[in-house]
Parts: sequence; structure tokens; C-alpha cells
Amino acid sequence: MKILLAAAAIMSMPVIVHAQSVEDAIEARHGFYKMLSINMGTLAGMAKGEIEYDEAAASRAGANIEALVGYDLPSLFVEGSSMDDNMESAAKPEIWDNPDDFAAKFEDLRSAAAGASDAVMGGQENVGPVVQKLGAACKACHDEYRQPET
Repeated sequence: MKILLAAAAIMSMPVIVHAQSVEDAIEARHGFYKMLSINMGTLAGMAKGEIEYDEAAASRAGANIEALVGYDLPSLFVEGSSMDDNMESAAKPEIWDNPDDFAAKFEDLRSAAAGASDAVMGGQENVGPVVQKLGAACKACHDEYRQPET
């Protein structure tokens, strides 16, 4: 009986995922980007000397970014959640026209983040290259798929 209940619960999971509302998807994306921004801000501040270099804090920010990009963010770009469909979204409709390229750009961010927690250790001079690599991956996606803030 337990096996049947477990199987029924597992089989219902895709239904739950597909029932995700547009508002929930946008809110989750905003949360993801806010956490990414906080951690990038820590690293960028250290790289620029605006924040005193703290190896533990830098490594923690890098580890947080590594963990964040492990999430399947592209799955949160559900139909009906572009800027044309919802005023709370800055996602250009081009995401849905080029889903493979969008996913590839997210993979590039994952690659840029790989090892960030270790790469920022050893001194402030090690933070800048990590920030540049991450920033370039972010920019590549933003340039094509995010409406600029006005």
C-alpha cells in the first residue's frame, strides 16, 4: 500500500509543476536574481576595494552563486511571463523564440560560476577575474533577453 501511495504522489508531481502560476514563476525569478545580485555585489565591492577583502565572505558569496546556478532557472520562464504579458517581468519575448540559446547562456553562467568559492580565496586580486567572468556571462544574457531598466 505504501508503494502505491508513493507512486501516486510521484506521478502527481508533474501536474504540480505544470500548474505553476505565472505570478509564482516571476516572483521566483525575482528572488533568484535578488540573491544573485546580493552575492555579486559582495564580490564586486571587494574587487573594487569598496568593501574590505574578507576571504571567508568572498568564498561564501562564491559558494552561494555556485549553489544558485545549480537551480534550473530556465524552467521558471513559463509561457505568459514575458514583459509583453506581464508588467512585473523584464523578460523579453525573444526567450521563447530562442529557448535553446537562452538555456545555453544560463549554462555559460553555470560554467563561469564553477569554482568561484575557491577562486576568490588568497587575496583581493583574485576576486576581480571571477567578477569579470560572471559579469560577462550575465551581460551576454541580459543584452539579448532582458529589458533594460529605464
